[in-house]
Amino acid sequence: MFSKPAEPRSIASQLVLLFTLAAALLLCCGLGFLYWIVVRHAFEEDNAVLADRITELRAELNKPGGMAAISEELRTLQPGGRVAYWVRIIDFGGRTVAETPGMNLLLPPSIFPADAPQDYGTDGKLFSVTSASGQAGGINYTLQIAQDRSADERFMKNFAALLAITLALGIVAAAVIAFTVTKRSLRPLAEMTRSLKRVGPKHLHERTSVTSWPRELQPMVIAFDDMLDRLEDSFTRLSQFSADLAHELRTPIANIRGEGEVALTRARTPDEYREVIESSVSECQRLSGIVDNLLFLARAEAAEGPLQRTAFDGRAAVEKIRSYYEAVAEERGVSITVLGEGAVHADPVLFGRALSNLVENGLRFTPSGGTIEIAITDRGAMSEVSVKDSGCGIAPEHLSRIFDRFYRVDSSRSSEGSGLGLALVRSIMHLHGGSAVVKSEPGRGTTVTLTFPNAGSEAGAIRT
Repeated sequence: MFSKPAEPRSIASQLVLLFTLAAALLLCCGLGFLYWIVVRHAFEEDNAVLADRITELRAELNKPGGMAAISEELRTLQPGGRVAYWVRIIDFGGRTVAETPGMNLLLPPSIFPADAPQDYGTDGKLFSVTSASGQAGGINYTLQIAQDRSADERFMKNFAALLAITLALGIVAAAVIAFTVTKRSLRPLAEMTRSLKRVGPKHLHERTSVTSWPRELQPMVIAFDDMLDRLEDSFTRLSQFSADLAHELRTPIANIRGEGEVALTRARTPDEYREVIESSVSECQRLSGIVDNLLFLARAEAAEGPLQRTAFDGRAAVEKIRSYYEAVAEERGVSITVLGEGAVHADPVLFGRALSNLVENGLRFTPSGGTIEIAITDRGAMSEVSVKDSGCGIAPEHLSRIFDRFYRVDSSRSSEGSGLGLALVRSIMHLHGGSAVVKSEPGRGTTVTLTFPNAGSEAGAIRT
């Protein structure tokens, strides 16, 4: 049995929890420090007052008749009344000479320390007890003094309770504030969610306003809009591609069907049937070429299979292609020349296919008496192969789209080619991490430059 994976926590709950914990920690530290300061101050103040009382008793005891005065003062105190200081005087023999009434019941002599003051609790009260020495008429006495700190203890408890209530209310307030701020801060994400739900073929044009978003979310909004731009462009291209593909396939299919239907309208001679079959075969070859090119483009975009990239003599490879098209060029009255030398690091088969497509384009659009010049240039980190023709050239408004599938500059060229040649060239260069750049002037010809990165160099970006 597989256990069900735990559901991820929401961002809001995590932010609220962390903010509340941080606020609680800060409040605990702050209130705890405040409580420590107040308690310490009260303790030190009480000890200072107790020390002053001891000093007063010593001074009064050292006066002539001081013992009698202290004894008389202590006897005047009412038993059971509120007494701030409890005093006992013991002579050197351990006999109690004078004490506050009722002190023996609450504070026996044995509990008083001989050094620093210490706390002593009894009968629901808290006392700070201490001992000190004094003289009266040259005789040493022991002074035992206790300070009633029950009121201070009650204040500390009430103060601690107040701080605890403040801490609890502070934590609750921090949680409420954190929840409110988090919900408000995450509101743009809800807006983006609604935008994402609206995205579809009919709503790819929608964009969000970057200025109205928090600065931290603006990069995400920009990336989201860029994604919509790419989707819209891809969807538009796909729609156009589907329309172009239907148009390209419809013509040869209609030709085959029309010729077949015409041939079946009446009996034909063997030669007439042979012409129909030859025409159908020609149209099927055209269809097969279109399908093969489309399959190659699909594989190239999916990057199926590694390239068989090797370093070979570029001049020899170009000469081989020139000799292949030499007969066609002579028939059309076009001369093909090869310039330069250099090694090329590429897949030989794909290199030949890309260059052949460029040469075919040059032959198709170069008039009789024109030239096609193939130049090889070794630039160290890369190799350039350019194909320059003296044909009719391409208008500037078409240059940005000549690498698109099925795109042809004008309808006069629709009878030759399928409009996939330059798209294949771009895909081949993309596989090699190289670039394909076109320059053209109407009436003066076109130059297409292919750049192949050499071994060890970084692949360049595609430029069209």
